[in-house]
Amino acid sequence: MSNQQNLEGKKIAILATDGFEQSELVQPKDMLTEQGATVEILSIDDQSSITAWNEGNWGKQISVDAQVSSVSPSDYDALVLPGGQINPDILRTNNDAVSFIKQAHAEPRIKALAAICHGPWLLVESELARNSTVTSFPSIKTDLINAGATWKDEQVVQDGKLVTSRNPDDIPAFVEKISQLIA
Repeated sequence: MSNQQNLEGKKIAILATDGFEQSELVQPKDMLTEQGATVEILSIDDQSSITAWNEGNWGKQISVDAQVSSVSPSDYDALVLPGGQINPDILRTNNDAVSFIKQAHAEPRIKALAAICHGPWLLVESELARNSTVTSFPSIKTDLINAGATWKDEQVVQDGKLVTSRNPDDIPAFVEKISQLIA
């Protein structure tokens, strides 16, 4: 990463469930933690751990720190939404998750609401894609455009506090933008 930020005292939530893309949760979590941030994994349905999707197979199990229904967006400086096809597809049907994302966008303390790969599906469901400029995995480009977003094929796109990226190759730029916004 080209310029490390000091994220001491910053608290970041990563919202995910089974089927998240392993690299899109683990790498940002590790990179943000290395910069001094406290990173908590939030999930749904009283899960104590969630299972990654990794290169066509189930991957690592990751411990869940809290249920999304038991925390407030005002507890955090950023919210990260990893992709994978399965994870955001499940989360977008969960009222607690969608409500938390909407509240996070409105919460003044949150300086970055970041979604990567298929994660921007959650921006569609929470009505945050409308009138926003975003990027995503190419297969959901039409979904975002149909939801009223302007879509760009770029490594990282920032629109206000929204930060979006396309795929695991974009993780360094994705994390760097999140860090800049909350440092």
